Amino acid sequence: MDRKKKIIITAALLAVMVLTVGIVGWNTKTLGLHRIAGKDSVAVIHVSGAIVGGDDSPSQLTGGGSTTSGGLMKKFRQARQDDEVKAVLLRIDSPGGSAAATQEAAEELLRLKQAGKPVIVSMGDTAASGAYWLASQGDVVYANPSTITGSIGVYIAYYDLQGLSSKLGVSEEKIKSGPHKDIFSPFRPMTAEERQMTQSMVDSMYNQFVAVVAQGRHMDEDKVRALADGRVFTGEQARELGLVDKTGNYYDALAEAGRLIGADPDDVPVIEYNDSLSLKDLLHSESAVSQWLQTRLGAGADVPLPLLVMKGAWQR
Repeated sequence: MDRKKKIIITAALLAVMVLTVGIVGWNTKTLGLHRIAGKDSVAVIHVSGAIVGGDDSPSQLTGGGSTTSGGLMKKFRQARQDDEVKAVLLRIDSPGGSAAATQEAAEELLRLKQAGKPVIVSMGDTAASGAYWLASQGDVVYANPSTITGSIGVYIAYYDLQGLSSKLGVSEEKIKSGPHKDIFSPFRPMTAEERQMTQSMVDSMYNQFVAVVAQGRHMDEDKVRALADGRVFTGEQARELGLVDKTGNYYDALAEAGRLIGADPDDVPVIEYNDSLSLKDLLHSESAVSQWLQTRLGAGADVPLPLLVMKGAWQR
């Protein structure tokens, strides 16, 4: 093939790639891609950034800095229903987030365990607050010695802008259906009754958190409560206190999961579920499409997809 035809093919392939990203990003609910693996595999599920409510949005072409409860629940269900998956590695690097979002994701994680699929947890830089809520449900929990974890507790934040609004000459007027409808208004002080109501909500969520950790870690609730004052621990401290089982990195946890399914600890077959195909994934070779092309073309793991496409065209 002459040089001109190669250039035309390369340009055409790149154009198709850009068009596909646009269509997928705006009009497709999910691709459901997963890495090709053999039987008896480990599903690797990531919890990165803040845990928030809602579903993943495929239209976020530049990626996101949070994990949604909807996305997590979907992946837990996929792993539970996937006959190839015999164990799950939950990789966590998150400071926590919404209590309700964490709770509903944890319910699907529990159903996954009840289906007979063990869950191994690997903590990255941080697995605190709501992220530890999830981590505590693992059958075996790994942390790096310097991982920041713990922060068992709950708070509800609100802002008091009365001083600032007074200086600016700004006031708020409202007509409300009941005395507590604007309970967290930043333009008026919270009443003693409202503070008590809010504290009761926090106490309820806190008690649920303590109970979940006690159940997951097989600890007495009083022992958990003594550690659950919001403080954080290093991974090493958490291991000594019984909040994690072992210290080790991602590959130590993956090897543990591999041993549970009878796989070679140094060559564990894995499956990863991706809710959407983002431009960031494509450009940084993080998608299943990129990984498949890398294998077919014999390219390095860090070669961006556009270069993979060009390489494929020039090898024709």
